[in-house]
Amino acid sequence: MEIKVEQGGIQTVTADAIIVNLFKGVTEPGGATGVVNQALGGAIGELIAGADLRGKLGETAVLYPRGAIPARRVIVVGLGEADKFNLEAVREASGVAIKQAKKIGAANVATIVHGGGIGGLDLAEAAQAVIEGSMLALYEYDAPRAKKENDDKTQIGSLVLVEFDETKIGQVEAGAQNGQAIAEAVYLARTLVNQPSNTATPTAIAEAAQTMCAEVGLTCRILEEAEMREEKMGALLAVTQGAAEPAKFIIMEHKPAQVADSKAGPVVLVGKGVAFDTGGYSLKPAASMVGMKGDMGGAAAVIGAMQAVGRLNLPLHVVGLVPTVENVVSATSYKPNDVFIAKNGLSIEIISTDAEGRLILADALCYADTLNPAAVIDVATLTGGKMIALGSRTEALFVTDDQLCEKLLAAGQKSGEPLWRMPLDPAYDRQLKSEVADLKNTGGRYASAVTAARFLAHFTADWPWAHIDIAGSALHEGGPEYTSRSYVTKGGTGVPLRTLVEYLRNLVK
Repeated sequence: MEIKVEQGGIQTVTADAIIVNLFKGVTEPGGATGVVNQALGGAIGELIAGADLRGKLGETAVLYPRGAIPARRVIVVGLGEADKFNLEAVREASGVAIKQAKKIGAANVATIVHGGGIGGLDLAEAAQAVIEGSMLALYEYDAPRAKKENDDKTQIGSLVLVEFDETKIGQVEAGAQNGQAIAEAVYLARTLVNQPSNTATPTAIAEAAQTMCAEVGLTCRILEEAEMREEKMGALLAVTQGAAEPAKFIIMEHKPAQVADSKAGPVVLVGKGVAFDTGGYSLKPAASMVGMKGDMGGAAAVIGAMQAVGRLNLPLHVVGLVPTVENVVSATSYKPNDVFIAKNGLSIEIISTDAEGRLILADALCYADTLNPAAVIDVATLTGGKMIALGSRTEALFVTDDQLCEKLLAAGQKSGEPLWRMPLDPAYDRQLKSEVADLKNTGGRYASAVTAARFLAHFTADWPWAHIDIAGSALHEGGPEYTSRSYVTKGGTGVPLRTLVEYLRNLVK
């Protein structure tokens, strides 16, 4: 879809559909909506007066101008209550409106920037939110079907953001460019998650990362298993030793000539990349194994975030690390009670081979330490306990540094990907005590998300560290948590890519 910005009045635009908006409780529309209402002889006002249009968030109405204005259709979308209006409402309204435009067969669509006027939002941020909501709502996975489901449906070819004030065009253009770069990165992440595991193997994920890096100007290095042995990544290699598909350790780097703080080390993003998780000898039940292609959702989010970092050319040194493996059953697979040595020398007794993600992250965190990082953030579909505690809409945040915590919480709230801080009390380490090693790889059923985070903490150093558990959120399978989110499509979500990018952008503002 082509994204454009034009100066002028929305009522003068020639398009298959134009989109305007309405706050809840408004009886006489103003601004651009008021101008369109006047051009239509008060048609929008009549819908309001007849209670056919109330302005509820996500509500839409379609009007046919019949030559009164150049557009073939007018879509009015509700923004909800003005005192609760924010960027998430912009994304939600934009997603609903663009889906309605597609439903009625509009190929060329124009919209005002919701919230950029009377809504009181920063214009560039509002424009970014419009593009994010619109593009993400339209995402479709190109599944390998003999007959494509949408072959006979009109696809939206262009979306134009219309701004009346000529002096503000630059703000809208900047916001639209940011929104497009971020949405395209989410597309990449969603597609990686949506692909079946026989397509998105560790090798294919590494190749996708290499291709992306070449396109946006990042450097990319792939460690093979022999190099991982040289790095003494015994925990990671334990997980992959039963797999026919070789493990890959992906290192992506964005290091521009000019950085905001030349003395600081890189911000390191780490993504769990289990291409498929059977549970190993601690085999998952059949029903629980469906959807495990999404166990590399953390890896997908980090790869996508690195694409956005490159496209936005942030003046910041950022490194992305993705250990990617398959956890399968074979004669050579690792077993319960086996003991392995991680990169930092700690020995780990395997209690559950289904607690494999923390093993590959352990060695990745140790590798991050060799980079002298300013901060490290790891993202993983790690525990069922997170899902029990917080469901699919909110991500569990475990963090060692209050400042890092505040910045991530703010970034998540602004991005519509909320985080909730969880305890990281060393007292939970008692559940990880082993009689034959330094640690067990699981602390049992109770507080499982917390003990998983505490396990990871043993492989960090004195740099600020955050662990984001996104279990249940990387792959949306139709749960009620998402029914009000128009731009989160079924399948891969890309969570928490936009939070990571917002956090990084705020470091250089």
